[in-house]
Formats: sequence, C-alpha cells, structure tokens
Amino acid sequence: MHLGYTEIILIVVVILLLFGAKRIPELARALGKAKKEFQKAKDEVETEVEEVASDDAPSKTEEKKES
Repeated sequence: MHLGYTEIILIVVVILLLFGAKRIPELARALGKAKKEFQKAKDEVETEVEEVASDDAPSKTEEKKES
C-alpha cells in the first residue's frame, strides 16, 4: 500500500482539525513514551524467556551421566 502526497496531506488536515495544533506535540510525546515502555516490556519478557529456556536445557554433563 502506497500513500501519495494527496492522501498524506488529507490525513494531516484531518488530524489538525480533530486535535488542534497545540495538542499534536502532546500526542506525539505520549505515543513516543508508550512505544518506549512497550519496547522495554517486550525486551524484559524476551530476556526472561531466554533465561528460562537456558535453565531448562540439560547440560552436556547431565546427558553423559544418563548414558
């Protein structure tokens, strides 16, 4: 999907009409903070999953003992 200049201008005008020029920086800041928090939480979950996966994997010495 490709947006042309006309569509982008129309979207910007609609946003300006809905929120006003003063609120747009506030909204952009809030979206940036939300994205940063989401990324931080995602990274923490990935780290925990990797730690649990590495803890559950049997080590090579344990495999040799079972043989």
